[in-house]
Amino acid sequence: MLNNIKPKTGRLLISEPFMADPNFKRSVVLLTEHGDEGTVGYILNQVGNLILNDVIQDLWDAKNYIYFGGPVAADTLHFIHRSYDKLQSGEPIGNGLYWGGNFETLKILLNTNAISADEVKFFMGYSGWDHGQLDREIEQNAWMVSDIFNPDLIFSNDDEKLWRDVIVNLGPKYAHISNFPVDPSLN
Repeated sequence: MLNNIKPKTGRLLISEPFMADPNFKRSVVLLTEHGDEGTVGYILNQVGNLILNDVIQDLWDAKNYIYFGGPVAADTLHFIHRSYDKLQSGEPIGNGLYWGGNFETLKILLNTNAISADEVKFFMGYSGWDHGQLDREIEQNAWMVSDIFNPDLIFSNDDEKLWRDVIVNLGPKYAHISNFPVDPSLN
């Protein structure tokens, strides 16, 4: 195991630099649920080609990018936000962040520009692991876990920089990993 931090709701998973699975290459995943039933999270740094009003027509000016949340249920829309005061709904995941909430209220907030892009992030699909599966992947050094991050990172738009910043935040022992090339044959 690369570090001793265990997965938990509100923590980040950081893929090892040479992960072969293209769904998770250089990914940062925010865990929104972790328990006996398994684990759910969203990839924070894989922006897709769609914006919100491409998918939902009655969101006239919603120019929020939709991120690839993971390979599970890739035709479903999800969101993470830090605006409980405006939405009055959502499951708390820590660090002032919430998972989901009342989508009809969110649509009104988006259409009236009462909520900004740095307060909510949208995902198609999610990442999921059966009970024990993520623990096995961590033991195989496929993932590092972080419990230290600035919530502003969640709403970052710089996908590659997010992966590097989260690794650097793990401390000097891991900082050198952030400089590994995407293709190890280029080293």
